[in-house]
Amino acid sequence: MILADCISKHYGRLTAVENLSLEVVPGEILGFLGPNGAGKSTTLRILSGFLPPSSGKASIDGFDLREQSLQARRRMGYLPEAFAAPGELRVGEYLRFRAGLKGLARKQRRAAVERVVQSLGLQDRIRQPFQALSKGYRQRVGLADALLHQPPALLLDEPFGGLDPIQRQEFRQFLRELAADGMAILFSSHVLPEVEDVADRILVLHQGRCLASGDQKHLQQLARAESPLQLEIRGDVERLAAALQQEPALNPSWQVLEILPEENRLRLKSQSPDPPESSGALFRWLGGQPVEVLEFRWLRPSLEDLFRRLLQGEAE
Repeated sequence: MILADCISKHYGRLTAVENLSLEVVPGEILGFLGPNGAGKSTTLRILSGFLPPSSGKASIDGFDLREQSLQARRRMGYLPEAFAAPGELRVGEYLRFRAGLKGLARKQRRAAVERVVQSLGLQDRIRQPFQALSKGYRQRVGLADALLHQPPALLLDEPFGGLDPIQRQEFRQFLRELAADGMAILFSSHVLPEVEDVADRILVLHQGRCLASGDQKHLQQLARAESPLQLEIRGDVERLAAALQQEPALNPSWQVLEILPEENRLRLKSQSPDPPESSGALFRWLGGQPVEVLEFRWLRPSLEDLFRRLLQGEAE
C-alpha cells in the first residue's frame, strides 16, 4: 500500500505540495494527472524517500518513510522521469550491480536479473551498453531496475514520455499485469489519455493541491454535474435569454452560458446538483414564451473538459 497523509512541501515561501492525501491499495493503479509544475514529481520524490516532506506523513506497505526509511524503500520500486545509468555499462552488468545494491544475495541476483529481463523483453539487449539503447529500451531497463527486488509498491514519474505508440501500449499492458499480481502502482502524467487508458483511479493535481479524485465513473459524474443544455429555437434568442435571466423561478437555478443568435441556439448551465431533474420548471416556462423549441440536448462533457475546467477554475 502507498499512503500519504496530509503531506506538504515548502521551499521558503513557495509551496510545491499542499496538504495532499492519497492511498493506493494492492492491485490498484492510481494515475496522478496534472500540468507540468503541478507538484507531481515532488510528491513522488517524497513518496520514494528521496525528499522529506515539510509536514505530514507517508508510508509504503505500512513502513513510515521518516521513521523506517530503509524498510520502506525496500518495499518500493521507483522509476524517475529522467532515468539514467552509466552509459558504458552493459544492461546485464548494470542490473546485476543494482541487484547487489538492493541487498540481494549473489545467487538471488542472477535469478532476479533473468526474471526482469524475460518479463520486459530485454533478452536481445542484455549485452548492449546503456548508451546504445533507444528511449523505449532505456525505460524498460529503468523499470527492470525498479522490479528487481519484487516490491509490493511501484512509483513511476512520467513513464510514457518519449515512447512511441507501440511502446506505450506494451508499457501499459505490463502495468496492468503487475497490478493483477497485487502490486500497488502510482504513476504521474500530464497527458489525460494515458491516464484514462490504464488507471483505476485518477487524482488531479494543480499547484500542489488535489482538485479532484476518484474512479473514472465518479469523475464523469462531476463532469455531468455542469453539463450545459443546448436549445435550438425558432424566435428571438437574445430576447429569450434576457427574459430567462429576469425570471425569479429560474434564476439562479439556470444561467445563460452562451448565446448563438446566428444558429438560433442558446446554451444554459444548471446550478442544480441534478440538472436533468431541474429541467421541468424550465420547460414549463418555455411553454409560455413566444418561441418554438426545435431541439434540446445535454452536451455531455468528457474527462478532458472536466480537467480543463478544473485548471481554469484554479487560474481564475
